[in-house]
Amino acid sequence: MSLLAIGSVAFDALETPYGKTDKIIGGAGTYISLSASYFKIPVNLVAVVGEDFPQEYIQLLENKEIDTTGLQIKKGEKTFFWSGRYHNNMNSRDTLVTELNVLGTFDPIIPEQYQDCQYLMLGNLTPAVQITVIERLAKRPKLIVMDTMNFWMDIAMDDLKKVLTMIDVLCINDEEARQLSGDYSLRTAAKTIMAMGPKTLIIKKGEHGALLFQGDKLFFCPALVLEQVFDPTGAGDTFVGGFIGYLAKTDDISFENMKRAIVHGSAMASFCVEKFGTERIVDLNDEELTSRINEFKDLAGFDI
Repeated sequence: MSLLAIGSVAFDALETPYGKTDKIIGGAGTYISLSASYFKIPVNLVAVVGEDFPQEYIQLLENKEIDTTGLQIKKGEKTFFWSGRYHNNMNSRDTLVTELNVLGTFDPIIPEQYQDCQYLMLGNLTPAVQITVIERLAKRPKLIVMDTMNFWMDIAMDDLKKVLTMIDVLCINDEEARQLSGDYSLRTAAKTIMAMGPKTLIIKKGEHGALLFQGDKLFFCPALVLEQVFDPTGAGDTFVGGFIGYLAKTDDISFENMKRAIVHGSAMASFCVEKFGTERIVDLNDEELTSRINEFKDLAGFDI
């Protein structure tokens, strides 16, 4: 089952208590695609970069059998760039630089060979772009999963509410869930948000795991207690990439299988934070992933 991933491919410059980087590859589309690629499904990426984006980074994606036909390269323009500094607790950060560059005028062009996708992952972009992607697909995918953030709730709520009526699964963190719903209780917030359109809601709680809601059903997946969190950048995108990658691999969108997908996504995210940027999830092997899944199985008491 093929996956179409829409999201940013970008430069990041990161600083954490463990060190800092110069410009490295980042962006939601990058993390989602790399994570999903471990589930041995066709992953098609739609994104935009500038002429300054190195061929070696494109090759990195293609080495993971990610189709980059839909990656637009804008001549004479620059790639989206974000720089941030994490605090000692790694749960909060300061944005130092944000340069939208090509992302500011991103027009998602869907190549013809991507039109038959069964699974669609809408990474964190403007709600208007997310709506455009759905409207440009000739046939509705079997499952549409979407990520968003509080910034769009502040400046584009009307468009956000529209796209929520068009998707199946929304994936946000607990702070965003409270803002979107106006409710403090996450269980109440979930009901409010699902009434807006998505039948399924994932609420990420970082080091405290993730919640999966669907109707009156609820599943909690704990987070693995790691010896060291080196860099949390991209962990949420890696999580949702693993989630939808597993669903596409198994081609089963039942609630029971979504529980398994949450565990697989959590395992992928737990690798992501162990090194800077994409470094850890690029170097994964199947044995490591299987071992980490078994750790989650033991922790959660859940039969994978």
